[in-house]
Amino acid sequence: MTTLNSIADAPDLTCDDYVVVGVATCFFRDDDGVRELKVIEPIPSSALEALFKGIPTSYQIAAATTLGALIAGDTPEIPASFPAECQLGNEFAYRCIATARTYKRRPEAQSHIAQGDTYASFNYSTERKRVLNADRVVTKDDNVKQHAYTHQKL
Repeated sequence: MTTLNSIADAPDLTCDDYVVVGVATCFFRDDDGVRELKVIEPIPSSALEALFKGIPTSYQIAAATTLGALIAGDTPEIPASFPAECQLGNEFAYRCIATARTYKRRPEAQSHIAQGDTYASFNYSTERKRVLNADRVVTKDDNVKQHAYTHQKL
């Protein structure tokens, strides 16, 4: 096992550590409206187990690989089985490291997708859209309504 040399924050990980990455359908809001994006993101072990239970997800495909195959060197590598129009998610390398740790902690999650394989039979749905740059605007209508006597001594 070789140690990752390019990542100083991960002395506990090696190039051979298991990671699952997926292609998610996300949306981006700009001046022209909302446009669809294909984003490559690491999938933690708990999320993968939930996906295999059939919950609706924006992931179309997932591939099991190694940490070294994804982030060896300075440039992250995209699995060849992924569509060409995909782009990497924010903080991809950092999130891959965190995801690899979840599979080290829970190695039984590695049995869902064998290393080197891809899986594309998720319950794919974009009914609940993942908007990447959504702003949360809080209004007075969001306040919790209280009874008139809440602050009174009875």
